Amino acid sequence: VSFNAIDSALSSLKNCQSYINSGMDVATQVALDLVESFNDEEDVNNMEKVMLEYATMDRELNHYIKAFEETINQVKREKPENLPDLENLAREKFLEMESVNSDSDLQRNEKYMYFKDQLKEMKKQYHGNDTIEQIDEDIAVTRSQMNFICPITQVTMKRPVRNKVCGHIYEEDAILEMIQTQKQKKKKVRCPKMGCSHVDVKGSDLVRDEILKRLIDSQKKQ
Repeated sequence: VSFNAIDSALSSLKNCQSYINSGMDVATQVALDLVESFNDEEDVNNMEKVMLEYATMDRELNHYIKAFEETINQVKREKPENLPDLENLAREKFLEMESVNSDSDLQRNEKYMYFKDQLKEMKKQYHGNDTIEQIDEDIAVTRSQMNFICPITQVTMKRPVRNKVCGHIYEEDAILEMIQTQKQKKKKVRCPKMGCSHVDVKGSDLVRDEILKRLIDSQKKQ
C-alpha cells in the first residue's frame, strides 16, 4: 500500500467527519424545533439518542484516522528495510484506542455538549417551572435590544456566536474577520465587549447561539 493511497483514504475519512458534523447540526435544530412547538418529550429524547449515535461514529472515525496517521509517522520515522503491513499495524492501534472507550467520551463531544446546552436554554424559555410572570420578565430581559446588538458592527445580529471563555456574543462574520485581520498582523484579539478583560479571542472558542438567533428572528417577525 503506497503512502499516497493512504493519504487519499485519510482525506476521504475527514470528509466523512464533515457529514457527521452536518448531521449533528441538523439533529440539534430539529430538537430545538420540537421544544419550541411543545412536542412530546419522547421525541426530544429520541433526538438526543441520534446525537449520541453521531458522537459514537465521530469517536470511531477519529480513532481510525489517528491510528493510520500514527502508523504512517512511525514507519516514516523508523524507515524499516521491509515495509510492514500498514493495515494490520493501524488496526492494532485502532483496537487499542477503542478498548478504552467510555460513555463519558461521548458526553464530552463538543457538538453533543452544545446540543445539551442549547436544549437546556430552549426548555428554560418555553417550559420553565417559574411563574408565568417570571418567565415573561426573563424573556423581556433576554429580548432587550442591547442583547441583539453586536459590539463590533453596532447593528442587530443575524448569526450570533457566543465566546465560551467570557460569555460575550458577537456577529459571526464580524468576529471571524477581526480574528483573521489580527492574525495576519500576528496580534491577539481582545474581546470587543466594553469592559471585558479577555484578551485572546480564538475562532475555536466561538459557538453559535441558536436560542438568541431564534429570539432575534422572532422579534423581526412581530
